[in-house]
Amino acid sequence: MSIIQDIRDTFNRRDNALNQLIVLNVVVFGVVVLLYAIAFLSRSQQPGGWYEVFIRQLQLSANLRTLAFHPWTILTYAFVHQSPFHILFNMLNLYYFGQIIREYLGDRRLISIYVLGALAGAVAFLLAYNLLPVLQPGAAAGQSVIGASAAVIAVVVAAATLLPNYTFMLFLFGPVRIKWIAAALVFISIAAINQGNTGGEITHIGGALLGFVFIKMINLGRDLGRPVEVVLDWFSRVANPKSSMRVTHRQPVATSARGAASPKGNAAPAADQDEIDLILDKISRSGYESLSKDEKQKLFRASQQ
Repeated sequence: MSIIQDIRDTFNRRDNALNQLIVLNVVVFGVVVLLYAIAFLSRSQQPGGWYEVFIRQLQLSANLRTLAFHPWTILTYAFVHQSPFHILFNMLNLYYFGQIIREYLGDRRLISIYVLGALAGAVAFLLAYNLLPVLQPGAAAGQSVIGASAAVIAVVVAAATLLPNYTFMLFLFGPVRIKWIAAALVFISIAAINQGNTGGEITHIGGALLGFVFIKMINLGRDLGRPVEVVLDWFSRVANPKSSMRVTHRQPVATSARGAASPKGNAAPAADQDEIDLILDKISRSGYESLSKDEKQKLFRASQQ
């Protein structure tokens, strides 16, 4: 089928992390909705039915005993949605704010923020339900949470921390700086913590903190996403063993007028500065939005040095 081929093409393309995250969420949503419909028609969606057993393999439970038998759920919960409006809101935010992260920090760091945001949300959820007396009965009862909101709000806050004055045109509101959008989302999560979705709102707060800290660490020269990248590289080598084979060529060594060997890398800083100057000239002529993705990333990296 062409749909299946389109999905395969999405995951086969390099530098396509944003679309891959969205497609993965949508595919999982489609499977969950289809299975729920089958369970409803066969009256198997009731407690103890096969659908409950299935969804338990994906959702994050606050009960530590249940979690011990389903440790993978600290991540899988962030790809599961049951409401059309829930996934629509999350994927729209991921698309718009994810583009900013992708442009300035690259695909790998977008995935890192998403994964670490999900994990931070899970940790906040588990700590709150197992340490706060008011929530401990919920942990004993097996309170669970699903949804990409923690991961997505991590991306939102990361983008707002990276470029606080970046502006979106919002319907009915006009131009709004993304720092105010992120602040509003975090405030709503805090305000709604006692409105029936306590677990979900707590994961939002955990994800938001991760997004903020991630960018602050990047500015200090520390990449919190490095462990995620290492794991992704390992999976990539396992899935495509041939891609890990490299062919190297010995580069000729440049020599100076006196005949002593001089590394080619010595000329790199000047070349890099010339390139940055050309990018700055392009901004003065055509504006920032005329830059390509690579030029924006080079300019951002230069600003961190």
